[in-house]
Amino acid sequence: MNVYGDAWEGGSDRPGYTWKRMRIAGDLLGMTVYEIPPGEKTFPYHTHHANEELLIVLAGQPTLRDRDGQRSLSRGDAVLFERGDDGLHQLRNDTDAPVRLAMTSTLVAPDVVDYPDSGKAGFGGGTTSRAMFRRRDAVDYWEGE
Repeated sequence: MNVYGDAWEGGSDRPGYTWKRMRIAGDLLGMTVYEIPPGEKTFPYHTHHANEELLIVLAGQPTLRDRDGQRSLSRGDAVLFERGDDGLHQLRNDTDAPVRLAMTSTLVAPDVVDYPDSGKAGFGGGTTSRAMFRRRDAVDYWEGE
């Protein structure tokens, strides 16, 4: 894969979350290059509990939202998103030009992903089916036993 190439292999066309991607992955490490059009985001604000992610800005000036607030990033900036609450993040393009990002991640599965803005948690990944749950629907440990 050439991170500056155009061998796109998918993406998202959901309004507000439109992007295209290129991917390369092994068993334990993967990288996705995203190109985000103006006014769009990658994913909802979230954190992973099993995987770490490393962001490298390849082109443009994305806005990063993390636990410390929001800030603009520039080409060459690298940011580590640790597991758990310290790794909360969201990327968006508030500029008039496309943004290109490389996101490298460990590929531990299953993973639990928290989405604090919507009160959801997701479980799965790898060979495990993905499932999303509203935290407000949580039951007691002994429910149904």
